[in-house]
Amino acid sequence: MRVFQMQRYSAIGLLVFLTIHMIVVHYPPFHIDFSRIIVRLNQPLWKAIDILFLIFVLIHALAGAYVVLTDVQRFNKYQRVLAGLAVVIGVLAFIYGTMTILAFQAPEAITVLAP
Repeated sequence: MRVFQMQRYSAIGLLVFLTIHMIVVHYPPFHIDFSRIIVRLNQPLWKAIDILFLIFVLIHALAGAYVVLTDVQRFNKYQRVLAGLAVVIGVLAFIYGTMTILAFQAPEAITVLAP
């Protein structure tokens, strides 16, 4: 798949997930505080949503950085190296972010007190 296509598809995904994020986190009646965030991060559905959001952010950002770097003609011979570096950075960031999301456990006191 071409880089510009990946960026277009990831932009559509970002539009969906940013809309969900803005509605759920920032607009009433769904405005939440830290205790509700802890409870939400303990639910598998929200963990999946956060991981998908992470995937789309990484694809969009790294594809954009790759296009900016390779737009200059003098980088033509280094395009494979830059593409490989972008993939490695993306995979490492995805692994780190996913491990952080999946490892989260809410303290028992907060889970019990949540509405």
